[in-house]
Amino acid sequence: MRRIKSFEEYLKEGIVRKVTPDVQRAENLFMESKRKYVLLQKIIKHMGIDNENANEYLESCYNIILFVIRGKMLLEGYYASGTGAHEAEVSYAKNISFSEKELEFLDQLRYFRNGILYYGKRFEKDYAQKVINFLEAIYQKLQR
Repeated sequence: MRRIKSFEEYLKEGIVRKVTPDVQRAENLFMESKRKYVLLQKIIKHMGIDNENANEYLESCYNIILFVIRGKMLLEGYYASGTGAHEAEVSYAKNISFSEKELEFLDQLRYFRNGILYYGKRFEKDYAQKVINFLEAIYQKLQR
């Protein structure tokens, strides 16, 4: 597993910069994350999980998590952009009480999601279920 840099390293590199906290934008991201979470639950209930929709679920779970992380960063006056921004956002998860294991799983999910977007990588039902279980396990932690 690759070493996940500390959030402070991303700050020093300029990938994350200090900005004025943006409460309204953060609230919008939190609401959108919640909307996506509720919709995902409805879709799973009606469609189930199979190899055909596995990639959609991976992307949805990743987005739900990242919207909350971005919102929390904005509340603290941080904004990530450019190459490495997603890695920086994942690294920030440690600041909101993600364990090392959760951080590693989220980083793996980031990497696999990029594989879907840029290379057309396909994932199967079993991995999608694992990702959904991960989201369910950390969703309450994200809401704090």
